[in-house]
Amino acid sequence: MSEKTIRVATDVGGTFTDLVCFETDLASGEARIITAKSDTTPPNFEQGVLNVLEKGGVDPSTVDFLAHGTTVVINALTERKGVKVGLITTEGFRDSLEIARGNRPDFFNLHYEKPAPFVPRHLRQELPGRFNYHGEEMKPLDLSGLPAILDHFRAHNVQAIAVCFIHSYANPSHEQVTIAEIERLWPEISTVASHQITREWREYERTSTAVLSAYVQPTAERYLSRLNDGLAAKGFDGNLFVMQSNCGVDSLESVKKIPITMVESGPASGFWGAAELGKLIGEPNVLALDIGGTTAKCSLIEDGKIKIMTDYWIERDRTSSGYPIMVPVVDLVEIGNGGGSIAWVDDFAKLHVGPKSAGAMPGPAAYGRGGTNATTTDANLWLGRINRDYFCGGSVVADMQATERALSEIGLKLGISPEEVARGIIRIANNNMVNALKLVSLNRGHDPRDFTLVAFGGGGAMHAVALGQELGVRKVVIPAGAAVFSAWGMMMSDLRRDYFVTKLADLKPGAAASIEGLFGETEALALKQFGEEGVEKAKVKFLRYGKFRYQNQEHTTEVLIEGVITDAGLADIERAFHETYEREYTYRLDAPVELVGIHLVASAEVGKLTMKVKPLSSTPTSAALKDERDVDYALEGIHKARIYDGEKLEAGMSFNGPAIIEDPGTTIVIHPGNRVEVDGFGNIHIHLKA
Repeated sequence: MSEKTIRVATDVGGTFTDLVCFETDLASGEARIITAKSDTTPPNFEQGVLNVLEKGGVDPSTVDFLAHGTTVVINALTERKGVKVGLITTEGFRDSLEIARGNRPDFFNLHYEKPAPFVPRHLRQELPGRFNYHGEEMKPLDLSGLPAILDHFRAHNVQAIAVCFIHSYANPSHEQVTIAEIERLWPEISTVASHQITREWREYERTSTAVLSAYVQPTAERYLSRLNDGLAAKGFDGNLFVMQSNCGVDSLESVKKIPITMVESGPASGFWGAAELGKLIGEPNVLALDIGGTTAKCSLIEDGKIKIMTDYWIERDRTSSGYPIMVPVVDLVEIGNGGGSIAWVDDFAKLHVGPKSAGAMPGPAAYGRGGTNATTTDANLWLGRINRDYFCGGSVVADMQATERALSEIGLKLGISPEEVARGIIRIANNNMVNALKLVSLNRGHDPRDFTLVAFGGGGAMHAVALGQELGVRKVVIPAGAAVFSAWGMMMSDLRRDYFVTKLADLKPGAAASIEGLFGETEALALKQFGEEGVEKAKVKFLRYGKFRYQNQEHTTEVLIEGVITDAGLADIERAFHETYEREYTYRLDAPVELVGIHLVASAEVGKLTMKVKPLSSTPTSAALKDERDVDYALEGIHKARIYDGEKLEAGMSFNGPAIIEDPGTTIVIHPGNRVEVDGFGNIHIHLKA
């Protein structure tokens, strides 16, 4: 009997929990792929993971590697389901969290109110002590008042403490001493210090990050512990890794300490998967689009590289400044448009789609679970884009009467038919998503025509061609297993940590040694942390980036740095900065350039999946043909479309649109004039007409 290795990834989304399992024969390299979806189960999200494993027929006791992504952190933040937090900061700075920033989005609103801080003023306490921005002590730390502060926190039932001192990015020793003393005086309390999360400057952003991390820490730790215990009870004794927002995975123990790093773990895995897929199929420049049940998310991948940033905000929109979280997060744009997005009519008889979602319960009207609102899914179903007789892969009987009632209710308000309502919903949803894609491409100085659109998630394939045609891309790729592609992306991820350290230095002769020294110190720290978790030094790889700006500007542009930094090489780094800056902002300046900080990426492989190309099939494409039906393409009218069984499509098959590809997880809408090819990995390549 041949030996096998079993790798599993699970992804908890807002509506569904996804599973991808690869069972690989070590002798032949052949892999059997299992995918499954089940309802997400808030607040006990770990139960949804156990459910989807059972639904997929995967025995946890046989699993060698398990990667997990989750929305538990972002849900706890947005739904205010964290714990009561106390903040300890530098004397005179207790109000920095409330002062926040002045660049509010609703600038001309005289009645604008800032978002309420997560910590009320009476729970923001101060300690004497001060460093300057060079990390030099100006005033010694005085901990004599700490016992009284902790007594005050106990009296108000504080469950987590955040510590953030000014300039601790330059010297964290005061934070380290304070955290140690808190743990000695109150060992049961959950604690986090800002330097444990980030070593970047900007006082308000660091304070907010520490507070939000403390806010979700007990909740996330309980969740991860329950998940680990639930898996162990079913015999799992393999390696459990958790997906991070930086497109890498990290160990369970590491994530428990700073769970805020997985705030966008679900989207990150999908975008990492898109980057890896692009490399496999020879398309390094990718516009990645993930449409789920609740949201649509997009990101741009250039030359196979994903951009990671720390300027991340939650709840930021045109009327609210939101809250900053200074952790490494994939550069993405997210909007409230997904399969469950609700269509509604405002007081001026104008149709809108989203951002509110019907979720999984009751879900779209077609689910037959009591939902009365028309959603994007209902519109796709009514127009024949989704097969009413194969709804949700045949697992749900489509409630067409409820769908008609929901669409008709909107039609009465607008004076139009249900068909026209459905077309309107699709067009508005598409327009919202096109605008999001433009934000990550055109607004950043990139021409979408130079990129391939890779669309995934349960709803990605239904809208991708229309979006691609609007943007002018030459090709759309729908990955194999598109509905659970984010979980697949976890299989392709490395153990990864991003280190950001602030250091000001002019790019002039003599600066190279100090910059190289900072990279060396940070690499040594990374090797120490990886070594403590059993990762061999030889397996760790580094990528170096510098954060540069024109002297006296406020914000920075990141540049990849190759090799050892020398004075002779500073001119090349400066030239790369000018080019990157000009592409992003359309101009360059004749001004001195300075380094503001470094960004070091440390990674190591931990069971990354290797994909094999399947030989081209000799089976005719007609073998996958299921049927024909009328499909309403919204802008292009009604066409007789050929319906293909996605599970019967094989490498090398090709055909032309109009057509629909159906598989249990998603529906791929192929417009008239499109040419379709299936590659050796089972991905669908849709060539758009010029």
